[in-house]
This record gives sequence, structure tokens and C-alpha cells, in this order.
Amino acid sequence: MSELRTLTLGAGCFWCLDAVYQRTTGVTSVISGYTGGRTPNPHYREVCSGTSGHAEALQVTFDPEIVPESVILGLFFTGHDPTSLNAQGYDVGTQYRSAMFYADDDEKARFGAAIIEAQEIFDRPIVTTLEPLGVFHTAEAVHQDFYTENRNNGYCRVIIDPKLSHAREAFADWVS
Repeated sequence: MSELRTLTLGAGCFWCLDAVYQRTTGVTSVISGYTGGRTPNPHYREVCSGTSGHAEALQVTFDPEIVPESVILGLFFTGHDPTSLNAQGYDVGTQYRSAMFYADDDEKARFGAAIIEAQEIFDRPIVTTLEPLGVFHTAEAVHQDFYTENRNNGYCRVIIDPKLSHAREAFADWVS
């Protein structure tokens, strides 16, 4: 096994991409959490209120010898609407922004290149932000692997199921 890599990505509600990455070959860990804000130790209601400055985000850890980073980033761009400013469907506010949180200059450059590449498949401009990764706060236990634990939940059936189906179609070799 090669050295694992972790990316921190915000794509609206963290439940959606969590469901996709949990089913992606080569992904070893997915953690839902909050980052990019000013409130120390934020909790879900605080982040949802929009007052903390944090975004709902994921830390996805993967083995790049099994799944290329380009697939992880491709799933990010197909798993939400990166052309929608501070909103994903019914989820509205900066806490649902499309954001890539970079750990260093190299990662920032890779993220920037991925945005340029992804722009080719969207008619509207991508508004995904590049933000320095600060402290990542793990979300409450109920938000971890939410889809698997709550498949019959209305949000899962109406919002997540179609996104998961789309990811399976677009990345059939990677998403089960």
C-alpha cells in the first residue's frame, strides 16, 4: 500500500459526498466535519445557522495507487453543482459553499488545475473556492456515514439516491 492521501472538500451537505466516497474503491476513510470558519469547536446547529463561517466538509482519505486523485476530484465535481454560489438545492448559505481546502501550495495548485479541467463540462462558471485548510472539526456521530444508517430517510431517497446513481454511472469502475 502506498502513502495515503487526505483531501478536504466542501460540496454542500456532507451527507451526499459521504455516501459516494464510502462506496469508492481505494477510499479508506471519510469523515464529515466543519472547516473554514472562525468559531472554535462548532456544532451542527451553529454551522447550519450560517453564523460560524464554517462549511460542511469532508475529509476523504484514499490510496492513490488504487484510486487516482483525479477520480476523487471528478467525483467531487459531479457530486454537487460547483456553479451554484453558497447553495446546493434546498440547502442555502455559506455553510453549503463549494470549496476545496488546501493543505499546502502544491495541493492548492492541483485543486486549481482540477477546477480549470472541470470547467470544460459546465456551461456556467465554477464558483468553487480555494481556501487554506485550517482546523477541521469532526461532525457529530449522527453525521458519519449518514446514508448507510438512514437509507429510508426522505433526504436520502430524494437527494442522495440520485447523486449516488449519477456517480455510479459516471465512475462505474470506481463506485459500487
